Amino acid sequence: MKHITVLSFGGSIIAPDSVDTEFLSRFVTAMDAHLDAFPDEKIILVTGGGAPARTYQAAYRSISKKSDSDMLDWIGIAATHLNGSLVRALFSHRCNDPLVTDPTAPIDFSGRILVAAGWKPGFSSDTDAVFLAKRFGADTVINLSNIAKVYTADPKKDPDATPIDAISWTDFRHMVGDTWTPGTNLPFDPIASKEAQQGKLRVICANGRNIGNTFAILRGEPFEGTVIG
Repeated sequence: MKHITVLSFGGSIIAPDSVDTEFLSRFVTAMDAHLDAFPDEKIILVTGGGAPARTYQAAYRSISKKSDSDMLDWIGIAATHLNGSLVRALFSHRCNDPLVTDPTAPIDFSGRILVAAGWKPGFSSDTDAVFLAKRFGADTVINLSNIAKVYTADPKKDPDATPIDAISWTDFRHMVGDTWTPGTNLPFDPIASKEAQQGKLRVICANGRNIGNTFAILRGEPFEGTVIG
């Protein structure tokens, strides 16, 4: 049986301002080398929205003078599909399935990589990653964003904020709350956190731009990041 790991592949590292082609090129090369070295491993990549989501959500708010949460989510979801289509194309030699936009729909997962994106309003692509982890029996979700670790508070606002190496789901959910707001910048979506806790999943939050660190996590080697659960 293949071992499956889910990566919540943050839009902040795919397209922080525009598409980071240099980073994606290095990531594809590293992933190919990893899968060649570990033939029993399969990877699920779930893409976030990044700059396209923020830009178009801001345009909607500015023009309409509204802040309809479902509309904002649908705009963000479209951005995840754009990023997911790019990532799926880059891994077309490893991915046999079309881009997954509904984690409950039939999925063959006959290749080494499966690429997924946002599904519906009410949560971020982190929650889709958790749904897919549960569906395919993965015990870990690696949450790759532009932060190296979870902090006790926002370090940009609180000079006393300190990094956390490990935290329970109870304590983490106390930090992030239970409500999803489109465009919110949190280490891991509150709805995803609830689902992950119920599914007894482990989530590792790490800086996705540090490619060596990402693959150290996949190989079970020492890494920099925060373990939740």
